[in-house]
Amino acid sequence: MSEKRLKRQLIKKKLFTKNRLVILNEDSFEEIFSLKLTLMNVFVVATVGAVLIITMTTFIIAFTPLREFIPGYASDKLKRDATELALKSDSLTNAVKKNEAYIASIKKVLTGDLEFAKFNKDSIYATKAEATHSEISKPSEADLKLREEVAKEDKYNLFEKAQSKVSIVLFPPAKGSITEKFNSKNKHYAVDVALAKNTPIKAILNGTVIFADWTPSTGNVIIIRHNNGFISVYKHADSLTKSQGDVVRTGEVIALAGSTGQESTGVHLHFELWKDGYAIDPTQFIEFE
Repeated sequence: MSEKRLKRQLIKKKLFTKNRLVILNEDSFEEIFSLKLTLMNVFVVATVGAVLIITMTTFIIAFTPLREFIPGYASDKLKRDATELALKSDSLTNAVKKNEAYIASIKKVLTGDLEFAKFNKDSIYATKAEATHSEISKPSEADLKLREEVAKEDKYNLFEKAQSKVSIVLFPPAKGSITEKFNSKNKHYAVDVALAKNTPIKAILNGTVIFADWTPSTGNVIIIRHNNGFISVYKHADSLTKSQGDVVRTGEVIALAGSTGQESTGVHLHFELWKDGYAIDPTQFIEFE
C-alpha cells in the first residue's frame, strides 16, 4: 500500500509542480516572456481547446454555408438544382415520347401506311350523341314528365325537328372529277380529284396546320388538324400558301393544285381524311363533283 501511495504522490507532485516557461533573446539572453505552468494546467488547457475546436467544427458543418467546401457534403442549392433537373429530365422524356408518336403518325400520312376503319356519318353522329348524353346527369321524375310533354308537343313540329338534327358539314377542298376513288382493298386511302393547274385548294374545316413541306414521293404536302378528331391531307400541290403552325378557316386557300412528287400521274389533288387515327372515305362527307 505504501508503494501505491508513493506512486500517487509522485504523479500528483509531477502534475502540480510549477514550471516556468521563459522566452529569451538569443543574443542578449534578455527575458522577453515568462509563464508559470504545471502539467495539470497544460492538460486542462489542451482538453478545453480540443473541445472548443470540435464544437466550432460541428457548428460550421451543421449551420453555415462553409460546409459546402468540406469534401463529402453537398449544398442545399445543389440538391435543389439536382431535383429540379431530374424533374425536367422526366418531363422532357415524356415530351420526346409524345413527339416520337406524333412524328410516327405523320410518317404514316406521308407514306400512305394507314389503317382503315369503316366510319360513316351515322356512326359519328351516334358517337357524338352518346358522348353528349353521357355528360348529362340522370334526370328526375319531374324532368322525365316534362320531357314527355315536350316530346308530344314537338312530335309533329317539323321545323323544330330540323333544327335539332346534328350534322357535320365539310367544305370541299376543290371541285373536279374523281379519277380514283377511295379503295381500302387496294390500300388507296384517298380520293384523287383531277384539277387544272394552280386551282385553289381550300381547307375543309377550321384547324391548325401541323405539316407543310415538300416530300420526294408526294411533292408539296399540307396536313391540317381539325376538331372532332379529323385530320385532312392534301398532296401533290404545286405550291403551298400556308406554313406549319398557321391557323386556317373553313374555305381558306391553303395551296395551289399541281403535279409534284414521284408518285404524281398528272395535275390532281390527292386528298385523305382521317378520323381518330383511321383513314375514312372522304366522299361520305364531301361532294367533289
